[in-house]
Amino acid sequence: MSVSPTDAYAIGIVGAFLTGAVLDLAGRRDGARVVTVGAWVAFAGFWAVLTPGFLFEELSYVKGLLSAAGVPASVYVGYVLYRGRDSLLTLSRGVAVMGLVYLPFNVFEPLMRPLIWTVVVQVEFAMDALGYAPTLERGHEIGNQIGLANAFTFVIGDHAYRTEVVLACTGIGSISIFAGLVAAVDAPYSRRFKALAIAVPVIYGLNVIRVTFIALAHGNQWFRGDAIEGAVMTLFGTSNVHRVSYLVADRIIAQSLSVVALVIIALLLVRALPELFEIFEDVLFVVTGDEYDLAGAFGADGSTDETVAAGDD
Repeated sequence: MSVSPTDAYAIGIVGAFLTGAVLDLAGRRDGARVVTVGAWVAFAGFWAVLTPGFLFEELSYVKGLLSAAGVPASVYVGYVLYRGRDSLLTLSRGVAVMGLVYLPFNVFEPLMRPLIWTVVVQVEFAMDALGYAPTLERGHEIGNQIGLANAFTFVIGDHAYRTEVVLACTGIGSISIFAGLVAAVDAPYSRRFKALAIAVPVIYGLNVIRVTFIALAHGNQWFRGDAIEGAVMTLFGTSNVHRVSYLVADRIIAQSLSVVALVIIALLLVRALPELFEIFEDVLFVVTGDEYDLAGAFGADGSTDETVAAGDD
C-alpha cells in the first residue's frame, strides 16, 4: 500500500516525539523540551487536517469534535511544556509509543490484513452464534484494495446492506493509546505487563461486540421508523434513509459508548499501575488549569518507589 500524505505527516510527527523521548532519556532535557514542543504544535496541525473528514465525510460527530478539540489542546500542551512543566514529557513519550504501535498497521498491508481478517472471523462467529448468516464479500473501501473478504452483507427486499470491517474496526487505535500510556510511565515491567494484560483483551473483546452490533443493526435495519429517520437524517445531513440504522448504531451509540468504555478501562488500569495518575493529572491540568491529586482522591499510592513495588514483582 502507498503511504498517503496524511500518513507521511503522522510518521514525521511520531519521529519528532521519539526524538524528544530519546533526548530526554539521554539527559538532554532542554533539547527534549524544544523538540517535543515542536512535535505538539505539529500534532495540532494533524488534528486540524483530520477534523473535516471526520465531520463531513465520515459524519462522525464524536470523532470530529474530539479531533477539533485536539487542535487547541495540542498547542496548549506544547505551551505548558515550553513554560517548564516537564512532567508532560511522560505523556509525550506515550504519544510516541502510540504512534509506533498504530502506524505500522495503518501503513503496511502484511500487518493490516491479518488483523482485519481476525476480527472478521470472530464477528462472523458471533453472528452465527446469534442465528444470523450474512454473505461475506470484499468491501469497497479496503477489501478490494487488499484482496480480502471483509464485508458482511444482508439483503432485505431489493436492497443490500453492507458493513465493511476496516482497520478502525479492529480496536488497534484504542489498544495503541493504552500501550503508549503504559510504556511511558516509570514502573516495574511486571506491573506494566499486568496493565496491558487487563487492557488489551478487554478492548479487543468489546470491539468485537461493537462491530457485531453495528453489522447486525445496519444489516437488519434495526433503527428504521418515522419517529427516528427524519431526526437522524437532519442531524447527519443525509437523504439516504438506508443509512439511518448504521448512523444510529455506529456514530451515535457505539462511538459514544466507546468513550465511556475507555474511561472505565483507564480507571481499571490505575489500580494495577497507579503511576498512570501522573499522566491523568497532567491531562486534567491542561484541560482545567487546576492541579489535581487523583491518587489521593482514589485512595491509591502513586509512588514509584521500587521498595513499595517489590511485592508486585
